[in-house]
Amino acid sequence: MTHPPLPETHPAATERLHGEYKVPGGKLVVADLTVADGSLADVSISGDFFLEPDEALLDINRALTGLPEATATAELAEAVTAALPADAALFGFSADAVAIAVRRALAKATSWADHDWNIMGPTVLPTEINVALDEVLTEEVGAGRRSPTLRFWDWEEPSVVIGSFQSFRNEVDPDGVAKHGIKVVRRISGGGAMFMEAGNCITYSLYLPQTLVDGISFADSYPFLDAWVMAALEKLGITAFYVPLNDIATDQGKIGGAAQKRLANGGMLHHVTMSYDIDADKMVEVLRIGKEKLSDKGTRSAKKRVDPLRRQTGLARTAIIAAMMDVFAERYGATPSELSEAELAAASDRVAAKFGTEEWLHRVP
Repeated sequence: MTHPPLPETHPAATERLHGEYKVPGGKLVVADLTVADGSLADVSISGDFFLEPDEALLDINRALTGLPEATATAELAEAVTAALPADAALFGFSADAVAIAVRRALAKATSWADHDWNIMGPTVLPTEINVALDEVLTEEVGAGRRSPTLRFWDWEEPSVVIGSFQSFRNEVDPDGVAKHGIKVVRRISGGGAMFMEAGNCITYSLYLPQTLVDGISFADSYPFLDAWVMAALEKLGITAFYVPLNDIATDQGKIGGAAQKRLANGGMLHHVTMSYDIDADKMVEVLRIGKEKLSDKGTRSAKKRVDPLRRQTGLARTAIIAAMMDVFAERYGATPSELSEAELAAASDRVAAKFGTEEWLHRVP
């Protein structure tokens, strides 16, 4: 196959730009390019991937050259796909991966290393304050007033935290709530209900700019954002994996679940709760766990779906959290941080105006 020569770099081109994207479970894709008069120029895609036929790499470069600098990730991927020969085989990467690398070169998408990360260890706070902080801190990161942050929760009062779109009456058993003195609150992220007593769960929230997941599908963003915690669990002898969309499991059963919320200002919340030592009898008295949901999970018992980390590791909850914090800090250079007085005050105000109100709690009856 013969190809016309690639266009030369335009005299008005800017400095050479460089972006990288490591495909989860796959290969590294690198994009080097310049921008000339608002268009991509001198595009060179490289990496440790495999591609057949060899000449298809030139097709990829040509497909990207000349596209507007503002081209969206999906459109970049479509251009690459359309330019590939019918017999092309991509191993360890994809057109989407190429598009993400290009967006990162253009600083439209970011990588973990592009940010100065903070990390907060567990601090005992009322559950209402914890859910309010999720909204406040996500807003702060989106507005650029706080660095991207990992925060571990802690709490004392027994609670149920229901998802943003869940029906209160369908999820919560009022008799069980009254019997066990449970506090019920609603969070801003979707997903299912969380039954939380002091020390029975490991819960964390990741506050990040949406640029970190630019070009990554909604489904793929879950394992992408939790790769560090999978590595931490591996160090503890647990091989964990995602069961689409948002369940975290081992070969012994489900150990946790994740939820997300993306805000209009560019901030994003990724929230995970893992079971450590759940009182399953109490949980089924407090939550209305329907037969349909249990059958979908392939089990007949709610208790079987709660496979605590305590049993699988034999470690104290504090030791597991410490291991997670160590891996995150080592991977991303995260530095310790604390909640500011302004952030705590904003969360208290948000509880009074929203999270502590009956209107919010019962917004889905």
